[in-house]
Amino acid sequence: MTVLLAGAGIGGLTAALMLHQRGIKVQVVEQAPQVREVGVGINMLPHSIAELAALNLLPRLDEVGLRTRELRYLTRTGQEVWRETRGMHAGHAHPQFSIHRGRLQKLLLDAVLERLGPDAVQTGLRLSGFVQDEAGVTSHFTDTADGCGSRTFRSEVLVCADGIHSVGRRQFFPDEGPPSWPGVVMWRGAAEWPVWEDGQTMAIAGGLAGKLVLYPIAPAKDGKQLMNWVVNVRVADPSVSTPPPESWSKMAQLSRVLPYAKRFHIPGIDLEDLVRSSGAIFEYPMADRDPLPRWTHGRVTLLGDAAHPMYPVGSNGSAQAILDARCLADLLARAEHPREALYRYELERLPKTAEVVRTNRLGGPERVIDEVEKRAPAGFERIDDVLSHDERAAIVKGYAQIAGFASK
Repeated sequence: MTVLLAGAGIGGLTAALMLHQRGIKVQVVEQAPQVREVGVGINMLPHSIAELAALNLLPRLDEVGLRTRELRYLTRTGQEVWRETRGMHAGHAHPQFSIHRGRLQKLLLDAVLERLGPDAVQTGLRLSGFVQDEAGVTSHFTDTADGCGSRTFRSEVLVCADGIHSVGRRQFFPDEGPPSWPGVVMWRGAAEWPVWEDGQTMAIAGGLAGKLVLYPIAPAKDGKQLMNWVVNVRVADPSVSTPPPESWSKMAQLSRVLPYAKRFHIPGIDLEDLVRSSGAIFEYPMADRDPLPRWTHGRVTLLGDAAHPMYPVGSNGSAQAILDARCLADLLARAEHPREALYRYELERLPKTAEVVRTNRLGGPERVIDEVEKRAPAGFERIDDVLSHDERAAIVKGYAQIAGFASK
């Protein structure tokens, strides 16, 4: 069997490694001219790290990432709503990692090239269409450099892992329209910063309409470490405003984000100074899409953001793409026919990811902050007088159950 993967993001590269591990021939094609270390920080939950550990990537993760020990939920003014240990500190068999997204992608790319060969990833080619027949799929790609050149690939299966604007998704659902945007813009940055707390703690302050996320993404060295920050703010009414362009590399001016960053307070962090110290600030809209009725059409299926783009809530986007990859690889390895495997893959993964998409729209586990701020907008003396421990636990732990990473 030969599988063609359109897209060399985290989901596509992980799928390539997993398929190769199971003896399936793989070709990856990526539209970018080169796979660069773009983006800033992401969190990888234990259930996704378990899959990367099965690919013998844990030592490499430790070289470039950080094992997260604790998570704190705070109000926008810095009052603590909830705290919990994470990863192995919380009883999981595998750690949670805070890591630079680009470094994770580079780690996966290097592993693919080492294990599958230097030609396993072809870049600078954008999927333009495909045709199926009884024996396989013929996929057509155009050269992104000039739009004139083209390449054709033949495979038994095509997996579209080409992101929120997936060509495969659009071919099957041409009337879907643009992504859903709630009017929220995200700004991200990172700076070398004095170690905060124990150097392994992350904090989330504020709810869905106005949120700050803060966590280190590299081990401490000489009393400093790379500190990642994200500011999400609802800045527009999506019914009358169009979202800004989506790009991992769109730069934002300091003056654009600083007034919003000043709204938040994290004890022990000079947030304004942290934002000012960031060498680059990236801006893009927070967007998702409605869950689809189906992913698989014959020998073609979707994976990751192409299948289920979701709000970046609960640290779950990349994790769900990795779980997609594991499920698909397992089913293709043991199915009598590829179409049977793709059908069962959709049957297994579509309902689970659809529930995560819907829950993330409500705020995911961070909804506990929204609920507290709604009940006590001026702050509180005792959190239990606002929302009991059991009520808070039900929100946070309930999400972990839905997303598949609840501790035993």
